[in-house]
Amino acid sequence: MEFKKGLASLIILLLASINMQSQDLSENTFGKGLINIVAKDSSYSLNFAARFQSLYTSEWEYPHYEEFESGDSNLLIRRSRLKFGGFAFSPKLKYKIELGLSNRDISGANQYTGNAPRYILDAVLKWNFYENFELWAGQTKLPGNRERVISSANMETVDRSLVNSRFNIDRDMGIQLHHSIDLGNDFIIKEALAFSQGEGRNISTGNEGGFQYTGRLEALPFGDFDDYKGADLKREPEPKLGVGMSYDFNDDAVRTRSNSGAYMQTDTGLFETDITTFFLDAMFKYRGWSMMAEYAKRTADEVVVTNSDGTPTGEMVNVGEGFNIQSGYVFKNNFQLLGRYTSLDRLGEISGLGIQDQYTLGLSKYIVGHKLKVQTDLSLNNYEDDIDNDLMFRFQIDFHF
Repeated sequence: MEFKKGLASLIILLLASINMQSQDLSENTFGKGLINIVAKDSSYSLNFAARFQSLYTSEWEYPHYEEFESGDSNLLIRRSRLKFGGFAFSPKLKYKIELGLSNRDISGANQYTGNAPRYILDAVLKWNFYENFELWAGQTKLPGNRERVISSANMETVDRSLVNSRFNIDRDMGIQLHHSIDLGNDFIIKEALAFSQGEGRNISTGNEGGFQYTGRLEALPFGDFDDYKGADLKREPEPKLGVGMSYDFNDDAVRTRSNSGAYMQTDTGLFETDITTFFLDAMFKYRGWSMMAEYAKRTADEVVVTNSDGTPTGEMVNVGEGFNIQSGYVFKNNFQLLGRYTSLDRLGEISGLGIQDQYTLGLSKYIVGHKLKVQTDLSLNNYEDDIDNDLMFRFQIDFHF
């Protein structure tokens, strides 16, 4: 309750500040944030921005390639967020705060989060303490798969792929060390190491299992570029490529998706098992063309959750592997046509789910880059075995101050 009051007060103060300045012509431009402040003595800066995504979804089922059957439709605010960033004391000490306000953003409350809504997405300090070394401390995204690290504000699709939704390692609380080096001729190497609590964001009860260890290595052989933004909106004049690999080990994990998903409860408490996740990904851009590909694999020492007498509880670790590839072209009128293929192998002999293939055709209109865009897609979900197939249509408006 206190957090809600504080958040409401902060919003009122920000709106009041905007109103007091309403007679002045601002040098800000749309998409650069609502408020940009730098202290007179340059001791701090603040950028405040807001964004939301309005999403319509409709699905139809068709059992075994027979006629389509009417399905569900839904309208919702997919994401609604407030973002704060800047530096404090020195430009070498940066900070980022991002708060989620939509139901999808704050869902997941449980006893381990104090049964409170999970408002905080990011709260992290980034200290450039020596040359190209940065030390991060706080809660933020782990250096996992590229598609997850790409902000939901900068995607070239309506939403991330099924591979990401099943295998990503998302956010956690801990420390990270980031470094980059230019080997010459624009060949850049980037490294990241992370040590985190291993149970995801907004945990307030302490560490229930072990800790989580993550490492990532990237190579950009043709120089730096926007490899963490979807679509080639800059129409790169020369080919650009980014290749990355991540390895994540969660020691004595207690949740079904490593640091997310359901807590694995047994008759004697929480079930613990070591979970390993591996990612391999790439991003390519050239003259309006873009292509992103990812492979993910998750394994666990013990997949099936069991009670003290060895009987299964019905829960299992989300293991398996998946592959996603997508490619699109941005026309000169800033329309983009995109195709995506995703395949999941969820170890059917254990889970009973088998292989799922998804085929997606998407269309986007970038009005002001990623800051104001309209996106739509049509996806065919094809399931192995006897699970009914379905067709899904989505339409989304993305708006970012």
